[in-house]
Amino acid sequence: MEKKRLSAVPPAVLPAAERSEAERSEAQRSGEAGKTGAGPDAPPRVDAEVAAKAKRRAFTAEYKKRILAEADAATEPGAIGALLRREGLYSSHLTTWRQERADGINQAFSRKRGPKIRRDVTAEENARLRRQNERLTEELRKAHLIIDVQKKVAALLGRPIQTPDPENL
Repeated sequence: MEKKRLSAVPPAVLPAAERSEAERSEAQRSGEAGKTGAGPDAPPRVDAEVAAKAKRRAFTAEYKKRILAEADAATEPGAIGALLRREGLYSSHLTTWRQERADGINQAFSRKRGPKIRRDVTAEENARLRRQNERLTEELRKAHLIIDVQKKVAALLGRPIQTPDPENL
């Protein structure tokens, strides 16, 4: 009931702080110069509706380690939530940072100790030549089989193939 009485009061009677957006005059909404009480040497008004371009936050390794240590030490219910609110962080930050920490530990433990193995160029060349020799030997064996089959076919047809004498070559 009181709301009905309050709305019956003309907008000019209510102070500006109590008026709703619809009750303000056009001059009050546009912020006309000269009626705001600011002097001519006052700084220009900044348009508060235009937000600055958001910048991605970057966290240092020391900060991440400190926050993870605090989160790991938190034992009371709601302590991690309070930490996140205090620092302005999200729970996904903790998840990502814990994963990064685990990856770093795994990487540190997976490193092999001792001097690095030096490549032996001659051993690599010998292995390559052995593989090539085996491949060529297999090709030669197949070629000999084909030649033998051709000789037998020619003999069956009555046209024997003469084999060259190895001593004459």
